Amino acid sequence: MSISLSTIIVDDEPLARKGLAVRLAEHTDVDIIAQCNNGREALEAVRAYQPDLMFLDIQMPGLSGFEVVQAIIDQGLKLPLVIFVTAFDQYALQAFDVHAQDYLLKPADENRLAEAMDKIRKDIINKENAVHKSKLVRLVSDVTGNDCEKILEELANNQPVSLSSFSDILAIKDAGEVSRVPVKDILWIDAAGDYMCVHTSETTHILRKTMKQLEESLDPKQFIRSHRSTIVNKSYVDKFCSQLNGEYYLVMSNGKELKVSRSYKEKVKQAVGV
Repeated sequence: MSISLSTIIVDDEPLARKGLAVRLAEHTDVDIIAQCNNGREALEAVRAYQPDLMFLDIQMPGLSGFEVVQAIIDQGLKLPLVIFVTAFDQYALQAFDVHAQDYLLKPADENRLAEAMDKIRKDIINKENAVHKSKLVRLVSDVTGNDCEKILEELANNQPVSLSSFSDILAIKDAGEVSRVPVKDILWIDAAGDYMCVHTSETTHILRKTMKQLEESLDPKQFIRSHRSTIVNKSYVDKFCSQLNGEYYLVMSNGKELKVSRSYKEKVKQAVGV
């Protein structure tokens, strides 16, 4: 069976686009119809050409690769098969593997590119585009915080997909493994040097991330900053207490006492309904 894949390359780095195009030239069934240097150009190309395949950089100024996929879904455009291109470390790559989502690590390796293309060809030959789309929707669901079944239902009814910026899963790499921690199970998070300690009722996970990055990724309706080095899940706050010396602290559902700094006192009181 002869296959011709109309393809677009999306990357804000000209050398990366050129390098990928040179390697794809060896694949005679790939027809590169457009090269885009940002997410908005990618959306226009998808709208104009309805490509079969898109090589999509993740980290770009403006719209990220994930946001491009979300925008394609939101605008009701034909979603091409997607191979993500990323400079992420192994932590991110393992997260993709959970969903069997195709990716290329920059700079594109010829053997890895060949493997990714073989997967795409098999998807088309076996008419498994719907399976690929489902996996991609699941990935977008985890990244954006949307409910996967809700996304599929909205797509089936030709409705715009609602976007949430907060995921219900926190992926944490530890000893070569990625733990998928439900955000609702997190009691509190505190800083320990360059690492964050993520506490659940069962265990403590260690995450290399800044407090600011974590705070931005968590729903402020659910999580509150009680100290410059502490974020708490207000669902697990049992008490707001004061001491004679004028200091304040929270008592968590497991009995743990967490200090509340004076600069966050009023916001914490308001958040926990004191």
